[in-house]
Amino acid sequence: MKIALTRLSLSWSLALACLTGAPTHARDLPGPPGIEMPERLTQARAAIQASDWRAAISSLLEAASVEPANADVHNLLGYAYRKQAQPDLARAMEHYRLALRFDPAHRGAHEYIGEAYLMQDQLEPALRHLADLERLCGNRQCEEYADLAKAVADYRARRR
Repeated sequence: MKIALTRLSLSWSLALACLTGAPTHARDLPGPPGIEMPERLTQARAAIQASDWRAAISSLLEAASVEPANADVHNLLGYAYRKQAQPDLARAMEHYRLALRFDPAHRGAHEYIGEAYLMQDQLEPALRHLADLERLCGNRQCEEYADLAKAVADYRARRR
């Protein structure tokens, strides 16, 4: 029930952010009392490291209710939804798209959405995000480019 209410609050906050065109921050919208934004992200990252996807999603939804236009939060939400035992690719894609809407140059979101497309047997959109990464950071010494390029190569090898 708490997660459902947080999602409802997040939906309204995102609608406000999208309608006004301005990013919202913790000082703009009241968030859940207590934990500050950096601590929520620290908790979420620790949960991700521990593969505790439920805890990560819970922390990230709270963080998104405080800063609904935070691309990093949406990127991590997408990652957590995608990495669950039963991946929720629809929600993952929704959050990756939001991350890219709020920050079109977000390299992590380009990498992760490309990997999500490959999970759905959609090579062409994954290649578009690989091209975006090459444009953003080149193909040398760019971890996100290298990771997505490897995922594409692995995908093609499995399809042979």
